[in-house]
Amino acid sequence: MASFLKKTPAAPGPAIWISVTLLWGTVFFFTSSWMLGVASGMLGTGYFRLSGGELFRVYGLHIPVLLIFALTAMMVKNLLDPQGRKQVERQKSVVQGKRERLFVSFAGSIATSFFFTGLTASTFLWSSGFTGISVDLPLSVIVVAAGFNILAGLAASLLVGIVFIAAKVGRT
Repeated sequence: MASFLKKTPAAPGPAIWISVTLLWGTVFFFTSSWMLGVASGMLGTGYFRLSGGELFRVYGLHIPVLLIFALTAMMVKNLLDPQGRKQVERQKSVVQGKRERLFVSFAGSIATSFFFTGLTASTFLWSSGFTGISVDLPLSVIVVAAGFNILAGLAASLLVGIVFIAAKVGRT
């Protein structure tokens, strides 16, 4: 067991990239969808009121978007850091308790939640033509919803941090 802990972790492969992207992409699809409705109503502009069936129809189309995003992100990361040294060092720092004790990647949570709102809105706009759903998402609605969705990202980051604390990850 001790030799296992001393080994250098391998850079994540496609299965990790896809599973993590599907997990967070799904979480943020639903939080973004909710925030798009909230922002549209609050600003009194645009239109975003979908039934559960419509939401899941678009989610079915969102899955391939997430898969393409995961694989593209992995390829770009591999071009910038072919051996995955930065990611491996980050993983080791987290396990050793040198990084992120409560929030797991605070800045990453903000950027990810903001980005996924834009990706979700794009999927709704792109798919509306052939799914028959009716949406109108002006840029102002998307930006306000993305701002609101940051709270969801921080809550998710905090939840993961609490799980790490409970599981005693990073304690020496």
